[in-house]
Amino acid sequence: MNDMSKVFLEGGPDDLPERIVPPPSPGPDVKIQLRGGYEHFRPTSRRADTAEGTLPVYEWWERTEIAE
Repeated sequence: MNDMSKVFLEGGPDDLPERIVPPPSPGPDVKIQLRGGYEHFRPTSRRADTAEGTLPVYEWWERTEIAE
Protein backbone atom coordinates (compact mmCIF):
# COMPACT_ATOMS: atom_id res chain seq x y z
CA MET A 1 0.00 0.00 0.00
CA ASN A 2 1.40 3.42 -0.95
CA ASP A 3 0.20 6.53 0.84
CA MET A 4 1.52 9.65 -0.86
CA SER A 5 -0.16 11.82 1.77
CA LYS A 6 2.51 10.93 4.36
CA VAL A 7 6.29 10.67 4.70
CA PHE A 8 8.61 8.80 7.07
CA LEU A 9 11.17 10.80 9.12
CA GLU A 10 14.58 9.21 9.72
CA GLY A 11 17.24 10.40 12.16
CA GLY A 12 17.10 13.47 14.34
CA PRO A 13 16.09 13.50 18.02
CA ASP A 14 14.91 10.25 19.60
CA ASP A 15 11.97 12.07 21.21
CA LEU A 16 10.22 13.25 18.03
CA PRO A 17 6.49 12.90 18.72
CA GLU A 18 5.79 11.34 15.28
CA ARG A 19 7.88 9.61 12.62
CA ILE A 20 5.08 9.48 10.04
CA VAL A 21 3.87 12.97 9.10
CA PRO A 22 2.11 14.82 6.26
CA PRO A 23 4.38 15.79 3.33
CA PRO A 24 5.89 19.29 3.30
CA SER A 25 4.00 22.20 1.84
CA PRO A 26 4.93 24.41 0.07
CA GLY A 27 8.67 23.62 0.12
CA PRO A 28 10.70 20.43 -0.27
CA ASP A 29 11.71 20.05 3.41
CA VAL A 30 9.73 18.91 6.47
CA LYS A 31 10.13 21.21 9.49
CA ILE A 32 9.05 19.94 12.94
CA GLN A 33 8.83 22.30 15.93
CA LEU A 34 10.44 20.71 19.01
CA ARG A 35 11.93 22.06 22.28
CA GLY A 36 12.37 25.71 21.26
CA GLY A 37 13.55 25.03 17.74
CA TYR A 38 12.87 23.27 14.47
CA GLU A 39 14.13 19.91 13.25
CA HIS A 40 14.65 19.91 9.46
CA PHE A 41 14.30 16.83 7.25
CA ARG A 42 15.22 16.57 3.54
CA PRO A 43 13.78 14.14 1.00
CA THR A 44 15.84 11.14 -0.09
CA SER A 45 15.37 8.73 -2.99
CA ARG A 46 14.63 5.92 -0.52
CA ARG A 47 11.28 4.48 0.61
CA ALA A 48 10.44 2.69 3.86
CA ASP A 49 7.93 -0.05 4.58
CA THR A 50 5.86 1.13 7.56
CA ALA A 51 2.63 0.15 9.28
CA GLU A 52 1.00 2.84 7.11
CA GLY A 53 2.40 1.60 3.80
CA THR A 54 5.54 2.24 1.77
CA LEU A 55 6.44 5.88 2.32
CA PRO A 56 9.09 8.32 1.04
CA VAL A 57 11.99 8.71 3.51
CA TYR A 58 13.04 12.16 4.70
CA GLU A 59 16.28 12.32 6.67
CA TRP A 60 17.25 14.78 9.39
CA TRP A 61 19.87 17.33 8.37
CA GLU A 62 19.79 20.24 10.84
CA ARG A 63 18.21 21.97 13.81
CA THR A 64 17.49 25.69 14.02
CA GLU A 65 16.62 27.60 17.18
CA ILE A 66 13.55 29.84 17.51
CA ALA A 67 14.62 33.41 18.33
CA GLU A 68 13.05 34.78 21.51
